[in-house]
Amino acid sequence: MLLNGIHIENSYAEAFDMKATRLIVTADTPAWARHAGMAATGFATSVIACGCEAGIERELAPEETPDGRPGVSLLFFATGRSVLGKQVETRVGQCILTCPGTACFSGVPRGVKEDLIPLGRKLRYFGDGQQMSKLLGGRRYWRIPVMDGEFLCEESSWSVPAVGGGNLLILADARMAALEAAEAAADAMRSVPNVVLPFPGGVVRSGSKVGAKYKGMPASTNDAYCPTLRGLPRSRLPAEVESVLEIVIDGLTAADVAAATTAGLKCLIERGRGSGIWGVTAGNYGGKLGRHHFHLHELLP
Repeated sequence: MLLNGIHIENSYAEAFDMKATRLIVTADTPAWARHAGMAATGFATSVIACGCEAGIERELAPEETPDGRPGVSLLFFATGRSVLGKQVETRVGQCILTCPGTACFSGVPRGVKEDLIPLGRKLRYFGDGQQMSKLLGGRRYWRIPVMDGEFLCEESSWSVPAVGGGNLLILADARMAALEAAEAAADAMRSVPNVVLPFPGGVVRSGSKVGAKYKGMPASTNDAYCPTLRGLPRSRLPAEVESVLEIVIDGLTAADVAAATTAGLKCLIERGRGSGIWGVTAGNYGGKLGRHHFHLHELLP
C-alpha cells in the first residue's frame, strides 16, 4: 500500500505476553523525580539481557500524585511476576530509595496475593529496626529513616497482564532521515497512555531475529534489514533504502500497543516520502514468538 509516497508493507508486528507494574515516584521537584525515574528505568531495554523492560510513562503534576508533589509514572515489564518483582525490588532500593527527597507508591489497582510485588515490605529492613509503618485506606506504607529525613514507600505493588514486543520498522534513504522520522514517531507514540518505548530515545538500531549461528545466542542481528548485507538472499531491502530504525512498544494491554502503533504510523505517513522515508514494516517470526499480532494495514489511521 502506498500512502503519501510511503510503502506500508502488508505485514504485522508480533508481540508476546508479559507481566507489568506501574510505580509512582514523587520528589521535591520535577527534576529530582526525573532523576529517580531515569535511574530506576536504566539498563532496561530488552528482556534478552536486561531482566526487564522499563521506561518513564509520563511526568505527573502534584494534583496527580498521592502526596501532592511532582512525580513520574514508571512502567516495568518482565516475562513473569517473580522476575518482575526482583527487578522492581532492586531498582527501587538502589535508585529511588537513594535519591534525595523521593517517595514511592504503587500505580496499579490492588490485586490478589498471587500478583503481589514487594516494595516497602522488603526495603523496610534497610531501616535497621528503626522503620515504622502506617495503614491508610487499607494500604500499608513504610517510613524508613534516611539522612535527609525519611523514605516513604508503599508496602506492595501488584503485577498485571501486559504485552511486549510491538514494533515498527522505518525504512529511509539516509541515516539522518531515518533518525528524524523515528524521533518524530516516538514522540507521537509517547502521547498514548499505558505504553513505554524501552530503548534509548525510544529507538533501536540493532534490531534482532530469534536465534543465531553461534551456540547460546538467543538472538542475533536482523540481517534481512541491514543495508550493508543487501546482497544476501535474506535481504528485504530495496536499493533505495540506506538505513532502518526500529521502535519497540510495550503496553499494559494489546489495545494500548495498537493505539501507539497507529499514532506512529499516522506521524510517519504525514511526514511523507519527501522526508526521506521510503517505507514502514514490522518484525514478526511467522507467528511463533507471540500470540498478539498487530497488522499494519488494519491499524492505518
